[in-house]
Amino acid sequence: MKNNKYVIYWLLTGCVLIFIMVLVGGITRLTHSGLSISDYKLITGTLPPMGQQEWKEAFELYKQYPEYQKLNYHFTLEDFKSIYFWEWLHRVIGRLIGIVFIVPFLFFLIRKKLDGPTIKKCLVLLFLGGFQGFLGWYMVKSGLVDRPDVSHYRLAAHLTTAFITFAYSLWVALDLIYPSKKEINKNIRNLIGIALVVLIIQIVWGAFVAGLDAGFIHNHWPMMSEGKLIHETVYIEQRPVVNNFIEGKSGVQFIHRYLAYIVVALVGLIWHRTKTIKLTQMQEKGVKSLLILVLVQFLLGVFTIIYAVPLILGVAHQIGAFFLLAAMTFTLHRFSK
Repeated sequence: MKNNKYVIYWLLTGCVLIFIMVLVGGITRLTHSGLSISDYKLITGTLPPMGQQEWKEAFELYKQYPEYQKLNYHFTLEDFKSIYFWEWLHRVIGRLIGIVFIVPFLFFLIRKKLDGPTIKKCLVLLFLGGFQGFLGWYMVKSGLVDRPDVSHYRLAAHLTTAFITFAYSLWVALDLIYPSKKEINKNIRNLIGIALVVLIIQIVWGAFVAGLDAGFIHNHWPMMSEGKLIHETVYIEQRPVVNNFIEGKSGVQFIHRYLAYIVVALVGLIWHRTKTIKLTQMQEKGVKSLLILVLVQFLLGVFTIIYAVPLILGVAHQIGAFFLLAAMTFTLHRFSK
């Protein structure tokens, strides 16, 4: 670790920045600010409007698109400024992440601080970062045509790529922090791998819920409607059955709820099976963190749905998913050879 400490600091800094970006992205989504900046300027767009005239021009541009025309036609310039801020901040952090990943990478590459395998991993990271930026633009574009909202499919792709980029950055850093790894139990490792895959699928459906505003209905737990069984509330929209679970508000919330139970069950199974084997200190900490975080995240999900997605709980639930993914990545790493 000593020989690679600056590379490790660089990768962990990237992880922190991705976390902040996802946090701000969650606030941007929950405050419906994502379509406030309708044009994309890589360099000049770094600064917000600097005077009253520039603000008026930005507002006039916003008025040309569906969100203003169909939803926010009552907005004043001051209302527009309040939603503009979060989208602007989100994009600025994205630019900062690009600089933080590219410039130090070139520096370490020139100074020969990276070995062959690490260079390959860093190139994957750079690709993921660039792809994430493209998906952000592609997502916003879907809300500027004829509907005052972005495609929930593109939102899911954008958010999930951010989570995957974070997890991979953390994995590369862990490779350098723990250069020698010991495989304890293949079955446990595979079980954690399955749990990680299910968690990522759960994140996708969480993005579907966010993109379709599906958290604002069925605000009861454990049943989706008060006094009714869950299955009675799913097929309320007239579309093919399969489409209900990827496009219908009730259907995506239904899947998101039941995937949560599966994630909790898998983490519980991991904890139960590791009780009977000898673990290293880091493995034990990883499993304990998984158990604690999955329970906290489950409770956050319950309260978020019961209270119809208030801003604080909605953001906390997204942060919980982030920490749970980090713990899952760390634990899998400690059980891998």
